[in-house]
Amino acid sequence: MTGIFLDVTGRRQAEEGHELLAGEMSHRVKNLLAIANGLTRLTSRYSTSIEDMVKQLTTRLTALGRAHDLVRPVAGSTGNAALLGDVFAVLLAPYDDRGASAERIRIAVPRMAIGEATATSLALVVHEFATNSVKYGALSTVDGLLDVSGYMVGDDVEIVWTEQGGPEVSAPAELKGFGRNLVRQTMEDQLSGSVTYDWTKSGALITLRISGKRILD
Repeated sequence: MTGIFLDVTGRRQAEEGHELLAGEMSHRVKNLLAIANGLTRLTSRYSTSIEDMVKQLTTRLTALGRAHDLVRPVAGSTGNAALLGDVFAVLLAPYDDRGASAERIRIAVPRMAIGEATATSLALVVHEFATNSVKYGALSTVDGLLDVSGYMVGDDVEIVWTEQGGPEVSAPAELKGFGRNLVRQTMEDQLSGSVTYDWTKSGALITLRISGKRILD
């Protein structure tokens, strides 16, 4: 009796690799669609017109896209991550109109990886802060400066957004509106953290806290 034995190990491994890749892509797409759906619903509630809604939604989705481009597979892990500093650097680069050498925007945060979901959520928050700063804060003036610093507080990450040199600001009567609601919900619900505001005469001082349990999500 004769027989033929075929080694299909390589083919099987390739098939498993394709299945893992397909599953990962499906997971990413579902996450992004869920976020886009939520953004669309929230934006529609606070928009004054279709044009206004399109503009707001487009800029927020663009910010998500920039953050998503930073996410890469982590060596030795099945997850994906981005560097915390890169999220701020990439999203704030369009506003650094004086060039990097002028240090209009300074970023000093721990060199650490953050998970895909955390990077996406943080991107929304950074976009909202940058938009407000360009409209009303330090980035609305030639001499305005923005400093973003970060620290580890136990297992949590604390990030301080400090604006200086812009128009004199005062605390709003009420912290409401789409942007602030989005930031609060994102920090509390998605990142299990918090956001606090301090309205100094020299500019806004905002402190973010991201739970250590969510950093690699």
